[in-house]
Formats: sequence, structure tokens, C-alpha cells
Amino acid sequence: MPATSFDPDCGTDFNLTADAVMVARMRLVLSISALLAVAVDAGEAQEDIGNITWLAFAGYLVYSVGVYICTRTGQRYFRGKAIHWFDVLWFTLLIFVTGGLPSLYFLFYFFVILTSSFRWGYEEGARVTMASVASFAACGLATGTDTYTPQLLMRTTFLLALGHMIGHWGGSKVELRRRLSLLGQVSQLSNPRFGVNRTIASTMERTLDFFKASHCILLMRNSETGAWVMRTLKEGDPADSVDIETISRISDSPLMALSGERVVLNNRRPWPLNRLRADGHACDPRNHRWFALDEHGARRNSAVAAMLEARSFMSAPLPMRLGEGRVFVSSRDGQFRKSDALFLAHIMGHVFPVIETIEVLDRMASEAASKERLKISLDLHDTAIQPYIGLKLGLSALRKKATADNPLIDDLDKLASMAESVVTDLRRYAGAVKHGADTRCEFILPHLHRQAAHIKTLYGIDIAILLESDVHLDDRMTAEVLQLVREGLNNICKHTHAHRGCIRIGCVGGKLHIRIENESCGTEFANFRPRSISERAAALGGRAQVSQGAGGATAVLVEIPI
Repeated sequence: MPATSFDPDCGTDFNLTADAVMVARMRLVLSISALLAVAVDAGEAQEDIGNITWLAFAGYLVYSVGVYICTRTGQRYFRGKAIHWFDVLWFTLLIFVTGGLPSLYFLFYFFVILTSSFRWGYEEGARVTMASVASFAACGLATGTDTYTPQLLMRTTFLLALGHMIGHWGGSKVELRRRLSLLGQVSQLSNPRFGVNRTIASTMERTLDFFKASHCILLMRNSETGAWVMRTLKEGDPADSVDIETISRISDSPLMALSGERVVLNNRRPWPLNRLRADGHACDPRNHRWFALDEHGARRNSAVAAMLEARSFMSAPLPMRLGEGRVFVSSRDGQFRKSDALFLAHIMGHVFPVIETIEVLDRMASEAASKERLKISLDLHDTAIQPYIGLKLGLSALRKKATADNPLIDDLDKLASMAESVVTDLRRYAGAVKHGADTRCEFILPHLHRQAAHIKTLYGIDIAILLESDVHLDDRMTAEVLQLVREGLNNICKHTHAHRGCIRIGCVGGKLHIRIENESCGTEFANFRPRSISERAAALGGRAQVSQGAGGATAVLVEIPI
């Protein structure tokens, strides 16, 4: 069952630490109470307690103190699952040295069952429950007699039944926390300025990760064009690698056999279990009632499972106002539950109305931007390109007037070449503004290297380009990055005397980091605010700050959430 295990990364680190500290504190209280109980019991019975008993309870107290101190100091190992299993061993030892089956310390097992279930989910709680029952039964058989057989049966049954109930409720709490975390993540959608495709891809990636699935497929049809678009994302692939395909004959695909408003779940079970229970089920969203599919529906589900090469899959409709569609989530090895399929439908119902709103706003912004680009390109030609053309013509005229022995010939040739280069760049930029940039993310490094070579030629400044991690950017984000870097390099050329600079680009924690650095050149570091870069970063939902690098260098760090 892919959605039952709990990944601690889904919750905040603060909550996990608080839980671990609380459990460690309660373990310490439990160990102190147990040692006091042994001392009081020895006094009332007026008999000596064996050294082994004192040593066992004192050892557990020392162990509890050590775990508490290490947990308070932030040692991650002592917040893991291994501590629960050490508790099981300690409790088994305490039961053994206090008489085995008649010992009331078997109730301590509920502490470890409770903490493991509510922190790690049903599967971990069930494992701890079975280990506790087996350990207690072993102690009872090793120390008890035939007269304790009914007591052994009752206590093990009570421990097993109550442990299962605790594990179930604890697993429900953990799964609810995971689901709330996922809903919170998909609510914080990718920046709408980067387009609806990135938002959809991010939602698919998070859905795959949550259900531990193999594939996620989105089928969508636009009511205006009538075209079907299929998006596919595989397990382990980043959101940027979503495969987008336009399908002309969608009716031939088995995926379209599940059209409608029903939520579908299919789990292929081995023989003879498939004879006892149907593989395919569907849910009517109006009353949330599940029913087994008939023979025709089972054949359709089998065709879909064969196409997806999946042991289990679930599908839900997409609540689209301007079209229709379905989502498919499949797993090669695991199995999904009915609650998983209903939650998948809930996720899509939560996200896709927002996605459609982003798509409408994106279309409106694109149309407005197209008109604005046309106006800007015309203004650029009249106010920037024409003066540079006049400057180039004037330099050419001066060059013709100069005699062969004129010492300024080389300088005039260099200025004319620079003016020609600027005119070419401005014309290229005006064309990109007019028709819209079509810069792909894989071309970001060649663009930056060409820009660095251009600066080296004009200003003699060496610029190093470093890609510190895998960076997956779409077209819009790539254009923004290039513009930010261009602005930073212009600042280095115009406002510093540096001979070397460095550009570092990487993605850390869901944020794009751009670091633009130049050497100090012997000047003191001055804190300032790069206005243009800061405004561009703020428009993208990020921020820019200036810091001092190694050797007194000045570094501008830009962080943008992606």
C-alpha cells in the first residue's frame, strides 16, 4: 500500500523534533516510575529484590536519560525508528526479571506501540505490535507454568487486539498529516508568471511522490480546439521532463474507455484471490459508494492496466470548466486503496480550477505582452538602433579622412567594430522583443558563454560561468535568468575596475540561486542595493541581496522560488 508509510520529510522538522523530545521525556518518566515501583514493592513485601532486577531497572533509567539528552541536543539518530525497537528489548528484559507472565510491566509494550504508530504509521506500529506479542509470549513460555496458560492467552490477545487498534488510529493520523502536507504544497503552486505547464508538471511530480507510484498521466481536451493532450511523468524524473504529446485519434486508446465522472480503482491480485474478490471497482462521486465492475468494465480495466504495464492503477476525472480530462496514477509493484483513489480525485478538484484560472490569466497576459513587445521594438529601433547607425557612419567617414600615418586609425577601427557589434546585438534583441523570445533552458550555458566572451573582447574582463547543480528551467525562466545575469555583468563593467568575475547558478531547496561576483581590486566593500536586479527578482517572487565574498569580493545573490 504505497500511501501508508510515512516520510518524515512531509512534516516540518520542528514538529518531528518536538514529538521526539516529548517521547523521550515520557520514556524518562516511565523509567523513573518503574524503578520507584520496584523499590516500593520491595519495601512492602519486606524481601530482597535480586541484583539482576535492580541492575535491569537501573540500566533502563540510565538508557532513558541518555536518549533524552541526545534527543534534546538534536542527534537525528535518536529520533529514528531504532529507538522503538530498543524499547521492545528493554521491556522484554524487565518483564523477564520480574517474573515473566504475571508481571504487570507488560503494559509498557503499549508505550512503544503508541509512539511508533503515531510517529511512523500503521506498518511500523503493526511490526512493533507483533514483536511485542512474540517477546511477551516467549517470556511467558520461558518462565510460566501450565496454570498461567489462560492468562498468557488473554494477555497476548489483549496486547495484539489493542495494539492493532492503536496502530490503525496512529496510521490514520500520520496519513492525514501527509495528505494535509500535500494539499498545502499543491496550494503553493509554481509561480504563475512561468506558465500553466510548469504548474501542472509540479502537481504531477508531487502526486507521484506522494503515492510512490510509477507513472502519472494527464489526459486533457480543450473545448475550443477539441485537441487532446497527454502529459506523462515517470517515477524519479524531474517535473521539467514531463512528456507532452498531442493525440489525434484518442478514441483508439484504452485510456478513453474510462471516460465519465466515476473514480476507478483496479488492483490485479494473484490467483485464486482474484476469484474471491473483484479486481476493478468504481465510485459514484454523487454518493461516494463503491461497487464492483461488471465483466465489460473489468475488461476495460485490464486493457488499461496492460497499456500502463501496472499491477495497480487509479483514475479520476479532472474538474475542468473549459474542457474535460482524466488523471491516471499507476504502480508496478504496490497496490492502491479506495481512500487513495478518492484523495486523488480530491487533489485534482482542489488544483485544476486554480490551474484553469492561471491559464486564462496567462493567455490574457500573453496577448497584452505581444502588443507591448511590438511597440517596444519600434521604439527601440527609433531611439537606440538609429543613433548607433549614425555613430557607425560618422566613424566610417572619419576613418576615410584619416591619412595612412594617422596614429588614431587603430582606435577608429576598434570603435567602428564595437559600434557594428552593438547595432547587430540591438537588432537581434529588437527582433526577439517583437516576436517573443524562444530560448530553451538547455541553451542557457552557450548564451552565457557568448556573453562572457563578448565582455572579454570589449572590456578585457574574464567571466567564469559555473553551474553548481542540475538546473531545469522553462523558456520564461531562462529568459529571466539571462536578463538578470546580463544586468549584473553590465554593473561589473560600468561600475567596477575588476578584471575577473564569476557567475554561479544552482537550484537548492526549490529555489534558483544566481550569484554574480567580482574581485575587490583593492577597494573597500560597500553595501548597496542593485535597484534593477532587486526589482526583477521581486517581480518573480524572489529577492536580491549584496554580500562580501572571499578576499573582499562583492557578490550579488538572487533567490527565486521555482
